[in-house]
Amino acid sequence: MGRKDGGAFARAQFERRVFPALAAKAIEEVRKADLLAILDAAKAEGKLRTANVLLSDLKQMFRFALARELVQRNPLDVVSKRDVGGTAVERDRTLAPSEIGELVDALPTSRLNARSAAAVWIILSTGARVGELMGAAWADGISQRAALRMAAESTGVKLGFVDLSASKWHLPETKNQRDHTIHLSEFAALHFRHLLALRELAREGLDVENANPWVFPNANGTGPLCPKAFGKQLSDRQRQPERRLKGRSQATLSLCLDGGRWTAHDLRRTAATLMAELGVSGDVIDECLNHIIESRVRRTYIRHRREAAQAAAFDLLGVRLEGLVGG
Repeated sequence: MGRKDGGAFARAQFERRVFPALAAKAIEEVRKADLLAILDAAKAEGKLRTANVLLSDLKQMFRFALARELVQRNPLDVVSKRDVGGTAVERDRTLAPSEIGELVDALPTSRLNARSAAAVWIILSTGARVGELMGAAWADGISQRAALRMAAESTGVKLGFVDLSASKWHLPETKNQRDHTIHLSEFAALHFRHLLALRELAREGLDVENANPWVFPNANGTGPLCPKAFGKQLSDRQRQPERRLKGRSQATLSLCLDGGRWTAHDLRRTAATLMAELGVSGDVIDECLNHIIESRVRRTYIRHRREAAQAAAFDLLGVRLEGLVGG
């Protein structure tokens, strides 16, 4: 299906929602009302995004059947997301400078593990995507590249190598089908050094060859941490106590900030906003965040990545963050 999860989410939703409702029907007997009942059930659960994704998958399925004359028409042709889960609302949440200061006290009392706390500061100082950060590996593991790539792909993260001696974090391949190098400011490097110290503690008594190559290893030490696990750690600490999920953190209000709920991606947006406030040009910010350049002409003919300007921007951001967290 060309999806990074290999279609696992779509398969699970069909097995849970579609097959039980339509198993007794031949495909040509399926009516729009039957499908809308499935979508409305997801909507009633508050799963608006799931309803929209399921709509797209059902439309794709019927287009496939229509092209092969298995059906005479696509019953969902005239149904849009507006009729199901609604159009997506673009998030614009950024953390105010005062909220970044609040995190200094909030993170240590949130019972968030040390690696996840460091991840918050690293995303703020690098603008990295969560899937890129969870796929970070130490540079001494580069000889295991093939095995690491397989583990990264199975977890849905992007493999990259952190070289503290060069203050570089290099991702050979990213969401945009190109490589990306992040310059590590002193602020970002400080938190990576904390993570390296945790690695050294974890491998005491082991041969160097047996050291875990991942910056954010999963609980079993068999691969990288799933990005969704990190997101859940943040959301679990931003909910009312009565809405606490069973078996999850009891520190339910510990990461609530004045501006409301925030996510890991909001940290990335905050990094870009701080850079803009510091006078960094938009094209350099786009390169720092590895955005796709909108202009096809610029993508095709301007190949220079502005590495020196990116490094200066990351250093400016690091100094700004140092000031906000009080050194």
